[in-house]
Amino acid sequence: MPKRILSGTICKATNKKTVVVEVERTFKHPIYKKYIKRSKKYHAHDETDALRVGDKVIIEETRPISKLKTWKVVNNEKRSWYTMRLT
Repeated sequence: MPKRILSGTICKATNKKTVVVEVERTFKHPIYKKYIKRSKKYHAHDETDALRVGDKVIIEETRPISKLKTWKVVNNEKRSWYTMRLT
């Protein structure tokens, strides 16, 4: 079975080697034909512990690392302007 790959924005990065990634998706309502946004948060493993809130990342499904973590960060797409100003 192939591993799922998602992209999203980091919304929390306070724990060691763990980030919370918010993934947004849009879909068309079956009756009203209006596009709706839905978001979901995933706990992902960050081995480098260098990512900050606002960074865009790609996450990949992996074996369970802990009770909540079953995703790992594959790469950092783009650093946010806010994060670059802090460093």
